Amino acid sequence: MQTVLLNDFKRQWSEIGGDVLQAVERVGASGWYVLGEQVQRFEAELAAFWGLPAAVGVASGLDALEIALRTLNLRCGDRVLTTPLSAFATTMAIVRLGGVPVFCDTDANGLMDLELAASILSAEPGIRFLLPVHLYGQSLDLDRLAELRDRFGVTIVEDCAQSIGAAWNGRATGTVGRLAATSFYPTKNLGAMGDGGALLTSDPELASRARRLRDYGQSAKYRHDEIGWNSRLDELHAAILTAAVLPRLPAWTSRRQEVATAYSAGIHHPGVRLLRPAAGATSCEHLFPVSVAGREQFEAHLKNHGIATGRHYPILIPDQKAMAGVRFELASELPRARALAASEVSLPIHPQLTAEEIERVVAAVNAWPAAD
Repeated sequence: MQTVLLNDFKRQWSEIGGDVLQAVERVGASGWYVLGEQVQRFEAELAAFWGLPAAVGVASGLDALEIALRTLNLRCGDRVLTTPLSAFATTMAIVRLGGVPVFCDTDANGLMDLELAASILSAEPGIRFLLPVHLYGQSLDLDRLAELRDRFGVTIVEDCAQSIGAAWNGRATGTVGRLAATSFYPTKNLGAMGDGGALLTSDPELASRARRLRDYGQSAKYRHDEIGWNSRLDELHAAILTAAVLPRLPAWTSRRQEVATAYSAGIHHPGVRLLRPAAGATSCEHLFPVSVAGREQFEAHLKNHGIATGRHYPILIPDQKAMAGVRFELASELPRARALAASEVSLPIHPQLTAEEIERVVAAVNAWPAAD
């Protein structure tokens, strides 16, 4: 029995391989491999897709977050309100710049509790930055996020590593904050064949500074205006993303949404809670998370039925060993985030899933003997 995978890169290659190899040939023949025409073209097409004026390609999603915060002048000791339930890069970007993560609990579905965030910002006027995550491919309430920005004057960087194509009442994620950051890690909806990332903004001055910072802080060749990074999206990744992946993203997102709809309609198990987006949110369905009691038994049951699963994320960021000795604050207790860290399981969702595989996942979930 063939395993139903969380991501199937072999099937993806069978679809995009020809276009990838042509892109490699173009870059190789050009003789220019870093920050050339391919990066410029990809940045323009990504910005147009997102509906923002500027995109800046960098080496990873982590670098995108870190450079975004630096571009907005995060200083050592600045406090940043953020989520404890995310990939570690969200907090690492803050800590590497000397910032202080201030953790706010999530809602029942794992996204930052914006009502709680408002209470924290009201009580703690010294918090200058807000770094929310559009987790699982689901959009936060962008109207409420904009209210927090305007009411409290916080500088917002949106972590959109999982949310390309997601929206709130038709408005794309990443359009409330002054900068947004995304990732092209291979598992992402818009994934490269390796690491990569980008910042997006409507502010041309911020885009210009981010471009300097990604390239050693240079304003021109060998003219270093500030200390920067070596964080350049290379020509190969840019060409592959432009030719092979970005043009397919709308269809792939639609297929992910079809899979999610089938799961939502077919899974009926009293012990399995589907973590679905709020009314008003359009998810790009990067992940399909569920919450179960008895996670290990549930995962073992699905494995026995040939179905792979994942966990996003089993250890809260403030509980990670790496945070020992790092300054951070808990702005609230974290009961909902802790409950999800202990119970979340991600089911397979990707554009290459077949109808038969979707049926297998639904049937296996519904057949789980939770009482055991």
